[in-house]
Order: sequence, then structure tokens, then C-alpha cells
Amino acid sequence: MDSFGGLLNVVDVEATCWEGQPPPGAVSEIIEIGLTVVDLDKAERVGKHRFVVAPARSTVSAFCTELTGLTQEEVAAGIGFAEACRLLAARHGAGERPWASWGDYDRHQFTRQCAAADVPYPFGHRYTNAKAVFTRAHGLRKRPGMAQALRIAGLPLEGRHHRGEDDAWNIAALVLDLAGRRAWPAVGAET
Repeated sequence: MDSFGGLLNVVDVEATCWEGQPPPGAVSEIIEIGLTVVDLDKAERVGKHRFVVAPARSTVSAFCTELTGLTQEEVAAGIGFAEACRLLAARHGAGERPWASWGDYDRHQFTRQCAAADVPYPFGHRYTNAKAVFTRAHGLRKRPGMAQALRIAGLPLEGRHHRGEDDAWNIAALVLDLAGRRAWPAVGAET
């Protein structure tokens, strides 16, 4: 295995959101976790996973449903946030396996929500901001959104944008494209 090899978890979350300010007492909470496992040695996506998470302190707005396709009824039937974090660690080696997301939003959302809910943070320290790597690799001045990055890389957008499982799948395609260009950092190199 070379220094780029091994398994990588690519994570994308969707959270409750509103067109303007949140209603009084409501906070943005994770309602979907998409996770795609990438085998960097084989240069392929080897698993696509989804956790629907029931929010505890907010509800899904009409704006959020329009953006993500997720409804209040669907997320109300989801698992709790603590259980989702436990499953990330137990089923997907989140604490040991390196992981990546498109920008720092997902990492910060987990950090905030874990602290607020007194839930152990499920991920290890080997994190890569795929958006920053893409921006450097393509010599861009501004960091593109995921859909724009797919266009730049000449890759299709598969599934529904702003759906965690589909966005993680698409981000994983960008990671593989970067790895194919030898632009993906060595496993363990934090960016």
C-alpha cells in the first residue's frame, strides 16, 4: 500500500435550516448523515450509507424540505444523534479511519452538536477538507461548491444535491479524481 492508500470515510450532513433566522429556541441539528467509503488502493467507492437522524430541538422547515427533500415525518422516525454517532464508530470505524468532507461545515456541525448534546465526538483526528484540496489542485482563487467542482472536474452530479448520501457519493468521486491526479494528501496528513 502506498501512502495514499487505505479506506477513507467521506461524510456529508444535512441539518435543519430556515430561510431566515431559526424559530425561537430552535437550533440547527443534523438530520441526515451520508457516508461513502472510499478504497484509495483500488480507486473505487465501496460503500454508500445513510443515517436519518431525529432532531431534538428543532423541526424541518418547508425551506429545508425544499432544499433536501427530507420531511419532518421522515426525520421524526430517524435514530437519535447519540445512536448515529455510536453507529458511525461501531460500523464505520469513524474513530480510527481517516475522513473527509466538502469544507469544514460538517466537522464543525458535529463538534457543536456533540458538545451541546454531551455525546462523544465519533471521528478521529485524521481529517481532510476536500474542498481545500480541490481548490489548491485546480489553482482556483475561490473555493467552489460541490456541484461546481464536479463541473470543473468533468464529473456528473449523481442523485439529488443537498441529500447527504448523494453528496457524500459525489464528494467521494471528487476525492478519487484528486487521488488519480496524485493531488490527494497522504493518509494522516491533516488539511
